[in-house]
Amino acid sequence: MNYRTIISDGLWRNNQALVALLGLCPLLAVTSTLINGLGLGMATTLVLLLSNVSVSAIRYWVPDEIRLPVFVLIIASFVTTVELVMNAYFHEFYKILGIFIPLIVTNCAIIGRAEAFASRNPVHAAAVDGLAVGTGFTLVLVVLGGLRELIGQGTLFAGAHLMFGEAARSWVLSFGPDYAGVLLVILPPGAFLGLALLVMIRNVLDRVVVRRAQTAPAAVAA
Repeated sequence: MNYRTIISDGLWRNNQALVALLGLCPLLAVTSTLINGLGLGMATTLVLLLSNVSVSAIRYWVPDEIRLPVFVLIIASFVTTVELVMNAYFHEFYKILGIFIPLIVTNCAIIGRAEAFASRNPVHAAAVDGLAVGTGFTLVLVVLGGLRELIGQGTLFAGAHLMFGEAARSWVLSFGPDYAGVLLVILPPGAFLGLALLVMIRNVLDRVVVRRAQTAPAAVAA
């Protein structure tokens, strides 16, 4: 099992948000700030990790006829646990994320990894895949949320105290009171435009890497 391939696929080559374009509902709805994106990303990563490990551990005992319903029940159980923990210990933050925490159950990226990878590979490989895919998804949430917050509101790390305690109030960066912000970036169209920008940047970088790989042998031969 090539762990380097698993990690690079989850973070970049098969990033669920930028390549597979899965989980777009929470991705576009929650990323009005960096902290919102980070919180949802961490919750999603935890569910991915736990569900991948569980699905892999029971893969030999679940008949094919009921495989998908069992996977959904496993994912729903972990999502409910994460939701209850957030409601208990991060209540204000939980209220901000709202319905998008229980909607993790319907995230196609999670059920997709359970079906395509975890159900066919050993536990340790499924755990690495869950962490890699979740981290890749979280990075997109954080970058998109940070860009939208910075351009739209002129701040960064607003609401950090909701996750990290009152000491995190000092983490907030701001352009100052004179910055009016760009309303379009905060609105839903801004989320689509921001995601399109990230997808474009990723595709351009991939093409640059491919061109360099193609020109390198020619340069060596010359």
